[in-house]
Amino acid sequence: MARVLTPRAEDFPRWYQDLIAKAKLADNGPVRGTMVIRPAGYAIWERMQLEMDARIKAAGAENAYFPLFIPESYLKREAQHVEGFSPELAVVTHGGGKPLAEPIVVRPTSETVIGEFMAKWIDSYRDLPLLLNQWANVVRWELRPRIFLRTSEFLWQEGHTAHATREDARAYARRILHEAYEDLMVNVIGIPVVVGLKTTRERFAGATATYTCEGMMGDGKALQLGTSHELGQNFAKAFDISYSSKEGGREHAWTTSWGTSTRMLGGLIMAHGDDNGLRVPPRLAPIQAYVMIVKDGDGVGEAAAKLRDGLRDAGVRVALDDRTDTPFGRRAVDAELRGYPVRVEVGPRDLAVGNATVVRRTDGSKTPTPVADVVTAVLAALETDQQVLHDQALANRESRTVEVATLAEAIEAAATGWARVPWSAVGVAGEAEANGQGVTVRCLLRADGSVPDSEDEPDLIAILARAY
Repeated sequence: MARVLTPRAEDFPRWYQDLIAKAKLADNGPVRGTMVIRPAGYAIWERMQLEMDARIKAAGAENAYFPLFIPESYLKREAQHVEGFSPELAVVTHGGGKPLAEPIVVRPTSETVIGEFMAKWIDSYRDLPLLLNQWANVVRWELRPRIFLRTSEFLWQEGHTAHATREDARAYARRILHEAYEDLMVNVIGIPVVVGLKTTRERFAGATATYTCEGMMGDGKALQLGTSHELGQNFAKAFDISYSSKEGGREHAWTTSWGTSTRMLGGLIMAHGDDNGLRVPPRLAPIQAYVMIVKDGDGVGEAAAKLRDGLRDAGVRVALDDRTDTPFGRRAVDAELRGYPVRVEVGPRDLAVGNATVVRRTDGSKTPTPVADVVTAVLAALETDQQVLHDQALANRESRTVEVATLAEAIEAAATGWARVPWSAVGVAGEAEANGQGVTVRCLLRADGSVPDSEDEPDLIAILARAY
C-alpha cells in the first residue's frame, strides 16, 4: 500500500492528525478549539452511545436533559467547584443585544444546575436514590486543543445521583465505574484499562473521591477515558438537597457524578490504530463487514449482493461497495483507513472458481474462501479479532510498564511508558515534583489491583505516566 499516513514511529502526533483527516473522522471547527465530527466518526460515537446507554440504564439511571445555560451564581455556591473550573469557563454577558442582569455560564458540567433541581424534586427518603443521566455537549475553553482529546466543546454523557447514605453513593459510583465504564472499554472498545483512585491533587473539583479508567495509548502515554466521583455532601449542602428520613429528621443527601466523552474516540484511534489507519474492534464497528466488488460483470454484482444479504441475516452490520467507477485500490485504501474489521472482496477471477477473498483488518491477511463459507468465516474472524485487538493493546501496556522503587526511577520510566511505584515513595511532595516534569500520578491501586477507598491506605501502588 502506498504511504498515506505519517508512520506512527516517526511522528505519533502527526500520524494521529493524518488518520483523523484521511479517514474522514472529523475536522477543525470555525472557532478555535471546536471540532466537526464527520459521519464516519459520528457513526462510531453513536455505537459508543448505544453501548454505554444500555449499561447506564441497566444500572437503574434514567435519561433527562438540563439547560446549556447556567446562572453564574449557581457555580459560585460550591467554592472548590467554581475555583476548579474558572479558567475553563465560557461566559455569556449579552443576550438579545442587551447586557444580561446576571452573567450566564455555558455548561462545563452540570452538578450545579442538576443540584438545583434535585433539591426541588427530593423531599422524602422515598424519593431516593435519584439516578439521572444526560447526553449533552459541554464547553471548557481549551488552550491546547487536539481533536477528540481536548476541544473547547465536546460531547459526553454525565450522570448525577443522590442517595440516602454515603455507603449507597460510594457503591453506586463504583458500580458505574466497573459495570458501565470498565466493561465498555475492555469488552467493546477493546482497551484494557487500569481502574483506580485519583489523588487529592488530581480529583474532580468539589469531589471527595474520584475513580478513573486509564488506558495506555500506542506511544506509551496515558489517557483518562472516564471518571466517576463521590461528591460527599458538598453539593447537597450548597443546594440544600435534603430529605425527610424514616425517623422524621431532615438529612442532606449524598451525591455522585460520572462521565465519559468523545475522548473515547481519541483513545480508540491511539490504542488500536496502525500505519494503515484505524482498526475498529468488531463489537464497536458500525460496519463490521465491507463487501467490495473488485470488478463488475460475470455475475459479480449479484454474488456480492447475495453475500451482503447473507451477512446481514446472520446479524452482521454490513455494507456493500459497488462503486466500480472508482479504482479498486483507492477504495481498498479507504476501507483500511476507516478500519472496517473484515472486507469481503468479490471479483470475476475468484468467483469463477467459486471463491471470494476475506481480508482481516487486524493483520491484513487475505484468504480465498468458498462463497458458501464466507458468512461462517466472517463471523469467526469478527469473534477472534475482537480479542486480538484487546490482547495487542494489553501486550503494549505490559511491555511498557515497569516496576520501580523511587520517584526518580518513575519519572525516568515515564519517558517511554508507565511506572508502578509505591505511593509511599512519591507522596504529595513527590507528586508536585513529578508534575513539574510533565509526569502525573494517573491513579492509586491496592497491591492486589483493587480500588482503594483513600490515598491514606497503607501499601498503595501509584501509576505514573505522561498523559494526554
